Amino acid sequence: MRSLKVHEIGNNNPSEYLDSSEEELLKIYSSKDPEEKVKKILSDNPPWPLLYHLSPARENLLNWYTFPPEASLLEVGAGCGALTGLFCRRLKKVTALELTKKRAKIIALRYKEANNLEVIAGNIENFKIGEKFDFVTSIGVLEYAGLYLKGEDPQKEFLLKLKTLLKPGGTLILAIENRLGLKYWSGCLEDHTSLGFESIHGYPTATGIKTFSRLELKNLLREAGFSKQEFYYPVPDYKLPVEIYSSRFLPGEKKLFALGLFPSPVRGSQREFLFSEHLAMYSLAKNELFEDFSNSFLVCAKER
Repeated sequence: MRSLKVHEIGNNNPSEYLDSSEEELLKIYSSKDPEEKVKKILSDNPPWPLLYHLSPARENLLNWYTFPPEASLLEVGAGCGALTGLFCRRLKKVTALELTKKRAKIIALRYKEANNLEVIAGNIENFKIGEKFDFVTSIGVLEYAGLYLKGEDPQKEFLLKLKTLLKPGGTLILAIENRLGLKYWSGCLEDHTSLGFESIHGYPTATGIKTFSRLELKNLLREAGFSKQEFYYPVPDYKLPVEIYSSRFLPGEKKLFALGLFPSPVRGSQREFLFSEHLAMYSLAKNELFEDFSNSFLVCAKER
């Protein structure tokens, strides 16, 4: 049986970002029949961290996207590999860069049969290979830049670093929560800090974690040199999307809209229900405000 080696770069143990599921995932993918174990776990109402790492619905975020089969892709912050398999099936070469050694090992075990995958454990700051890529992905990573990168504007520095890793004409694919997402107004706790209204108030606790509104994200990408941007809106969010709208096709009176996907699901924490998200989102969509209050953004960005 083929095994994948994890290549380590720099000192990648800065207070490793783990969520308590890694040990179980290591056991699953070290076993003789991991697929059956995953099916059993998913059929038994698993805790949020396991659902997040194992659900096939994670691939809904990009399984519609047309990747040229001869292209190369760098997955920055690959996590435990929820999207890595999709990339390996669609592209000629995939490099999965993950900050933590333990998660990188999970990816290597999970896709040990992939012959087009390289797994690297380390910080993006230490990633200095000469290769450039057709695609670079950052799925749920930008918000953590303030924890692991130095400088006055770590999010901008992070995007500038990603730009240097793209070939001319290459595409950055980025997913992140909207700090003004409707779910936060209606009673959900902030996804990263578990504090009510934290992102709406502009992160007054200043933990280093930071998400953005649509306008803020557009400006940040532009400042980092990504002038061509295509925004998409995963519903109910980018983590387990069921529908994905675009700026060219938005919900409204004359278009289908999955109101049944609201209120936003509770994942790992309790929430209040301060008003009807169904009615509020319907009203926002009719008034062309859906893009600003969408819970998540998916952005495909190029230099020009």
